[in-house]
Amino acid sequence: MRMIWLFLVVVLLIIELVTVGLTTIWFAAGSASAFLLSLAGLGIGWQIGVFLVVSIVLFVFTRPWAMKYVNKKSEKTNYEGVIGRTVKVTQEINNTEQTGKAVYDGQEWTARSADDNTVIEAGQLARVVRIEGVKLIVREKEEK
Repeated sequence: MRMIWLFLVVVLLIIELVTVGLTTIWFAAGSASAFLLSLAGLGIGWQIGVFLVVSIVLFVFTRPWAMKYVNKKSEKTNYEGVIGRTVKVTQEINNTEQTGKAVYDGQEWTARSADDNTVIEAGQLARVVRIEGVKLIVREKEEK
């Protein structure tokens, strides 16, 4: 059984290194604990029990904390950064006629209005509320 636990530790650590997503580290720790019990001569029941308890306890109590702090500096992708931004409408946005284009940061996007009954004229500013596929969904920007 010692070799199986040691094999599991190595395989799970390799998977963790490849995925970098905190997916198997908890089970590697459980396997290492079971390996230590096998070295101490305890039976298979104890080994499996400790593997399960250590893995589950670490997973339940440390994963939320680790996920919060490990990838703390995640940045929005290009498209997520567009949401909430102001764009300039370059072609009338009319959902009924399926027309509309807007420019953000020098890139032209197909655009649709968030409200099917609202037509946004070319030259006006709009605010991006979401993205559907490759289309910006916008609302007319209100003047302040």
